[in-house]
Amino acid sequence: MSEILRNFSPDVAGWQFMWILLVPAVFTVAIAVERSIYILIKSDINAKKFMEEIHKLIKAGKANQALDLCERAGDRALPKVVSCGLRAVVDKEEVDFRTIQNSVDEGMLEVVPKLEERTHFLAMLANVATLIGLMGTIYGLILSFRAVSAPGIDPTEKARLLAAGISTAMNTTLTGLIIAVPATLFYSYLQSRTKKIIDEIDEHSVKLINLLTGNR
Repeated sequence: MSEILRNFSPDVAGWQFMWILLVPAVFTVAIAVERSIYILIKSDINAKKFMEEIHKLIKAGKANQALDLCERAGDRALPKVVSCGLRAVVDKEEVDFRTIQNSVDEGMLEVVPKLEERTHFLAMLANVATLIGLMGTIYGLILSFRAVSAPGIDPTEKARLLAAGISTAMNTTLTGLIIAVPATLFYSYLQSRTKKIIDEIDEHSVKLINLLTGNR
């Protein structure tokens, strides 16, 4: 019996769960880094300052220069949506509200999904890491109780197996939480920044439409 318990030692079982937890850990880091770069660096912009420049150019009748300013901003979210609205009025004599609105909506349908994609996986990975850690905890406790209840083992060996099982249980729980807590924090932070960008797009696109239709 002692030999069987050694083969199912919690020392070994704990490392199995650590390797499993490595998978959500790698995906969490990869998604958090990629989303942070895209949302915070590639998509965000000082909306107030940018739109002040756009409004000045439009009021001066320089829609072409305003469009050029948007294109120089690259793939940033707000300029891409604004550029869609500006293209609807550049070099056109008659443009109604509906045409500009549809152009802006089309730009938002292109931009918003790119802002929101993959971020929700962070919440899922946090839950998965927690559950895998819980599985390791339960498995370690099962082996610990099995060692304590097994007949024919000297007390010293039982104490060693019990301590190893509890250690496995605690280590897997801790590792799961080490992955889950940062994943949850990154998810909440990136969600809030994404919502901020989308709210700015909603606000300034309405103001842009009103300004363009008023000027026309």
